[in-house]
Amino acid sequence: MEKKTKAIFLDRDGTINAEKNYLHEISEFEFLPGVLDGLHLLQNAGFLLIILTNQSGIARGYYTEEQFHVLNNWMVQTLREDGIQIAHVYYCPHLPTAFEEKYRKNCECRKPKIGMFQQAIKEFHVSLPDSYAIGDKIRDCSICETTLCKGFLIGINEEKKIIEKVKEGKHQRVRYAENLLEAAKLVTSKY
Repeated sequence: MEKKTKAIFLDRDGTINAEKNYLHEISEFEFLPGVLDGLHLLQNAGFLLIILTNQSGIARGYYTEEQFHVLNNWMVQTLREDGIQIAHVYYCPHLPTAFEEKYRKNCECRKPKIGMFQQAIKEFHVSLPDSYAIGDKIRDCSICETTLCKGFLIGINEEKKIIEKVKEGKHQRVRYAENLLEAAKLVTSKY
């Protein structure tokens, strides 16, 4: 029987890097405080690091897939140079109201739908009860609603009422943390 992997499903914008509207320029990219330390903690605890990111800026015509890949490759390489291995970056370029027809669809990959999660689970043989989703929006933890995956909503980019519900324990299997580093410390304290 194939060994199952424990993974961290990470959002990108607002989780790994500062949230900037439709970020697509390397010069605009900035890692959030504590992110590198948090990723090291998670990696050292044996978690596979997987990024899942909605990129509707492509569908809206704000930037191209090629521009996304340039920024993405730079980010992955920068992390690698710091000793952090990103297993894969999944992205959704779709939107039902897309500017360009090839991106105009109501897909299964755009979070909160779980198509990107399902692809990662299949490709990396992920054990959901041993895994976590971390993001700055509740949709980044959508996999936690219907599976045994656990999650952390981080930061202040989500609506206040949703943050409060999470803090009060009203979202099953999702807890609140100030940032990625705090979430990583909570996750790794169990290992």
